[in-house]
Amino acid sequence: MNHTDYLPPSLVRVEKIALKGPGVIILTGPSSCGKGEVAAALCDLLSIDPARHLSMGEILRTTIENSKNNAEFAKLLAGKYSLSQQVSMFDCIDTTDDLSDKVRRNLPELNRYFERPDDEQDVSQLEWLEFCTTGGLLIPNRWTQDLISASIDQILVSDTTTDTDNHKLPFILDGYPRTVVAAEHLLGYLNSVDVPVLKVLHLSISKAEMSVRAGKRGRTDDNAEALRSRFDFYVENVQPSVDYLKKELGGENIALIDAHQPSFIEENGERKFQLQPSIDNVISTALRALGVPRVIVRDLIEGKKEATENE
Repeated sequence: MNHTDYLPPSLVRVEKIALKGPGVIILTGPSSCGKGEVAAALCDLLSIDPARHLSMGEILRTTIENSKNNAEFAKLLAGKYSLSQQVSMFDCIDTTDDLSDKVRRNLPELNRYFERPDDEQDVSQLEWLEFCTTGGLLIPNRWTQDLISASIDQILVSDTTTDTDNHKLPFILDGYPRTVVAAEHLLGYLNSVDVPVLKVLHLSISKAEMSVRAGKRGRTDDNAEALRSRFDFYVENVQPSVDYLKKELGGENIALIDAHQPSFIEENGERKFQLQPSIDNVISTALRALGVPRVIVRDLIEGKKEATENE
């Protein structure tokens, strides 16, 4: 059933709304739950500049790519964030006995991933970052904290240099925090820069549905072992981080969103799955969780559909 069904006809149509700011919407959930799609739709429907959508996954992937192809960026990483291709994981500021043991346990798989000799015994910081990002493993808290803080800082600095009212605008944080330690750091950092959390949208799908979706998107890092690792990580780390946010922010600021709301249509006696209406169902639920009335949700979804059809 579509969330916009069974509403009375209206003579008024709402075509555009804006989310009250300042503040941040946090999107969290397991891999392949649709955080990116939901974030993009919220930016579109709530008049949020897409540049104000910060994706932790994209930040990590961009960091890896730029570190390989941009010498100036690699220099910045090494100088400002102590993160380098020339520094070993066994001899850096992040080195601990537990982390060293973890790296050693993963050496055989890591050597296969980078197509290196089986007896290679060293791993650089950026190699470990790439390996963990593609495999869904936890990276040192300092790295995620520094990278996400830098990204938020970039938005806030831009706000102060472009438009005096920009500091009142909201932004979206997608895929972070992923651990209780990260959640503690994030809330402390947001408090230090006077940015409130407007809402935490916790998208939920089953392990089976996560595997189905990952198979359809065809990314090279979506193998069965990586997917199993990501879901285990979600259960052991992400869910407790949401519990922490609920404790600190209050239950009313956390919304559990069913990210699997399939829509079907009868066609020639056959029941066929509809992808876009299924996505719209999730987006509708997210909008309702943010306090948008059902009749306005209907208008926004219909307007989005018409805009897509006219492209």
